[in-house]
Amino acid sequence: MLYENYPELENIKSDIDAVIDMLIDCYKNGGKLLCAGNGGSAADSEHIVGELMKGFLLKRPVTDSRIPAELADKLQGALPAISLSNGLALPTAYLNDVDGEYTIAQTLYGLAKPGDIVLLISTSGNAKNLAHAAELARCIGVKTIGLTGRGGGRLAELCDITIKAPADETYRIQEYHLPIYHEICARVEAALFSR
Repeated sequence: MLYENYPELENIKSDIDAVIDMLIDCYKNGGKLLCAGNGGSAADSEHIVGELMKGFLLKRPVTDSRIPAELADKLQGALPAISLSNGLALPTAYLNDVDGEYTIAQTLYGLAKPGDIVLLISTSGNAKNLAHAAELARCIGVKTIGLTGRGGGRLAELCDITIKAPADETYRIQEYHLPIYHEICARVEAALFSR
């Protein structure tokens, strides 16, 4: 459906597919996704977490025998995901006490483990705080995905896979990012929760 609605995304299909495969493998092996961005991309980071942590297109029933049925009926299967762009106390403390350019890297350092994935969203691909996080991820065994505009910027050099939306203007890039990450979330969910 993605490529019917957005035929111009056909050129990045292999990158989208590679990200989906990477995420499925991560979740099957007990990992989690960490997301980050600035401004509108921070909102996208939160949006992605919302799609993964509860049912997106599927109901995802909870069948854990440790959980009573009346509680399980109100829960949904989750794919662990955390936005590194949220919160107020840590980012402002780090900005004040150390260096705000490293806030995302510090949060990643505190939450990530080898086998996890970090998704870094930047329309230009040149956000310094995200580049620092990508550099750190390499050091600590965390795989990296960049979601950028056409140029890819610095993230294209630093990330294991970069999905480059085929646009140059910020608002157009953001318009592409939404259907791209919805496709990713839907297909990962289908792979892990379809019966």
